[in-house]
Amino acid sequence: MDEILMRFTPFQGAFEAIELVGLIFLIAIIGEAVWDIVSHRRKISESAANFTIFIGNTLLERTLFGSVFILGLFAVEYVISWHIPISWWSTIMALVLADLTYYWMHRCEHKVRILWAYHSVHHSSPEFNLTTSMRLSWIEGAFEWLFFVPMVLLVFDVVQILVAISIVVMYQTWIHTERVGKLRWLEGILNTPSVHRVHHGKNSK
Repeated sequence: MDEILMRFTPFQGAFEAIELVGLIFLIAIIGEAVWDIVSHRRKISESAANFTIFIGNTLLERTLFGSVFILGLFAVEYVISWHIPISWWSTIMALVLADLTYYWMHRCEHKVRILWAYHSVHHSSPEFNLTTSMRLSWIEGAFEWLFFVPMVLLVFDVVQILVAISIVVMYQTWIHTERVGKLRWLEGILNTPSVHRVHHGKNSK
């Protein structure tokens, strides 16, 4: 266990930056929720439900399921004799592959019924604001690490993978809002708030 903790040390700055951005997002989430409630755009019950789910999810991610996610990837790594050296180019590659993996994981969660059973929690809110990004099933962390095993088998460093995953997951926060309009040419390249509103839409088209 000490050896695993030692491997996180070189990435301490990256994790601290991720935590800081996460704090900024949390302030934005609370700010938007309060504004929506005060201006009567949203019901307090939905935002309160999202925050409650978030608290449970955060506790599990930082204890039981977070440990499953991390230890699961490290366990797979033990069958690999070497890994790609950590550098700027391997970090970019890890980020691109983590994003691609996240896309296919998310797609599977919509297509495979047993996975949809837990992912449907995220789509269950009748309202859509930044708090919706926190409405995630409490058991996701127990299974989602399996989708990232191929990145370990492609000999990326596990801690580098975890940094890349953290960045990709954090990106998903800001796209859960109706306050950002269309972003022109970026709509065809990135997952934007406009694109994601369609993804959460309930109309048949």
